[in-house]
Amino acid sequence: MSKLVPITIACAEYDRTRAIKDGRVRVDGCDVTYLPLDPEELFFRAFRYHDFDVAELSFNSYLMTTSRGLCPYVAIPAFVSRHFRHSAIYIRTDRNIRGPADLKGKLVGLPEYQQTANVWMRGIFKDEYGVEPSDIHWRTGGQEEPGRDERTPLKLGGNIDLQPIAPGKTLNRMLVDGELDAVFSAREISAFVNRAPNVGLMFPNYREVEMDYHERSGMFPIMPLVGIRKSLAEQYPWLPGSVYKAFCRAKQIAINEMKEMSATKVTLPWPEMYVQDAIQLMGDDFWRYGIAENAKDIEMLVRYSFEQGLAARKLTAEEIFHPSVFETSKV
Repeated sequence: MSKLVPITIACAEYDRTRAIKDGRVRVDGCDVTYLPLDPEELFFRAFRYHDFDVAELSFNSYLMTTSRGLCPYVAIPAFVSRHFRHSAIYIRTDRNIRGPADLKGKLVGLPEYQQTANVWMRGIFKDEYGVEPSDIHWRTGGQEEPGRDERTPLKLGGNIDLQPIAPGKTLNRMLVDGELDAVFSAREISAFVNRAPNVGLMFPNYREVEMDYHERSGMFPIMPLVGIRKSLAEQYPWLPGSVYKAFCRAKQIAINEMKEMSATKVTLPWPEMYVQDAIQLMGDDFWRYGIAENAKDIEMLVRYSFEQGLAARKLTAEEIFHPSVFETSKV
């Protein structure tokens, strides 16, 4: 009889986790069932029903629930998804919107107010452009399908105008019909993909804008992190360290494969050049895991979540992450 601990790992499809999914990287002491799921389904099921032993989690929803003592997971600093989000702001091009300040007083849709991508962008709007969350009228709901709501309850204070859209409506259709002035969304909106009239990006040159933001701030915004069911971590104290080691190994395999020139593993011409561009801008460890390695990014998101009335208080790193992952062994 196997003495391996059976665990489920639920995570989106990433090259940096593929080696865990296909078995090239094992989680020490565990028999893994890997469930590849889209983030929307994954986050909803993890926070609403606690379906998984190990799960990719919305970082901000994790901060919210942890700050209230309600989260069934404890985190490890494997940041499987990171993204600059200046590219995630879709506007009506017939409303004289040229930059963030032009959204003051406007109706802006978003799938969820607590979505980590939107927390980052509201924080950046305040820090970089002087636009407060209270300057904008927010409307939440399904992007492509009606009926979406917040995955965990909100307790916003202050004078934030946040309302759900009408039942049966979607953010995409409302943007096309001119009922919204803009939409913030981590997922590309179909109106833009399908080239609907009068729908465009606030930052068409988003790559240059995001590179400039990184060079000035040092930020590479973290989106999800990985959580382990607390009851399992208490039963098997070695588990968080084993899971974290596996995620680190899988990421390194993915980066090594991107650098491969003899037979490229990535469906792009010159992938090794893109890797070198990233190294030149961000350093050798351009997709960094770890707590100390990401201290500024973590502190920034913690501040944004608290300032926006989402997290009940500012959490410390010791409250966010399992104690076993603050230091790793070296050879």
